[in-house]
Amino acid sequence: MYKYSVTPNKDVTAWYVKLEDVAPTNEYAAKDDAIEKAEQIAKENKPSKVTILDKYHQVVEEKIF
Repeated sequence: MYKYSVTPNKDVTAWYVKLEDVAPTNEYAAKDDAIEKAEQIAKENKPSKVTILDKYHQVVEEKIF
């Protein structure tokens, strides 16, 4: 299963989509854009899991595709 995460940068001015907690694959200005892209990638690479983190790096939501 592929594991993707949506995490904020240090200043919470941008959001990253990461695969397996490696280096960020993409950066987005809006959290919603990052979530949308992570879900799209996860759907294309099933089985996958998307973990969405808040500005404190706490898990807010997890989705499985």
